[in-house]
Amino acid sequence: MSNFNRNMLIGQWVRNDTDDSGNPFVEHAEFFGDGSFEFCFMTMSNSGDILQQEIELGDWGLVGDIHFTMTKNEVLDEKMMSADLANPDNYHAYKVTQLTADSFAYEHILSKESFILKRVIDNIGHC
Repeated sequence: MSNFNRNMLIGQWVRNDTDDSGNPFVEHAEFFGDGSFEFCFMTMSNSGDILQQEIELGDWGLVGDIHFTMTKNEVLDEKMMSADLANPDNYHAYKVTQLTADSFAYEHILSKESFILKRVIDNIGHC
């Protein structure tokens, strides 16, 4: 078991992909030092219009090489709603395979889906 540094996850991350229909898909994740997170999932049209957007808020953690999330709230139609905490789909655990200053790779414990997020650099041009 690798032991990854929790503080390396704090900040903003992004993943670009395509959905099953070939539409561009963007995941934006922000992990805060207090253990909270905000995820935004957007499916776009090929012309750049937002077809679907989901925002989730909750708690995260990193222990050794296990990253976990618990979604507590969702934003639907611009309204904050409490997530159903009895729904197992709101709890996820992942095995971290890589965590560097600019890349976060992990695999879902159950589905074995793999994901790679890249750090969002918000100080481009500043030394």
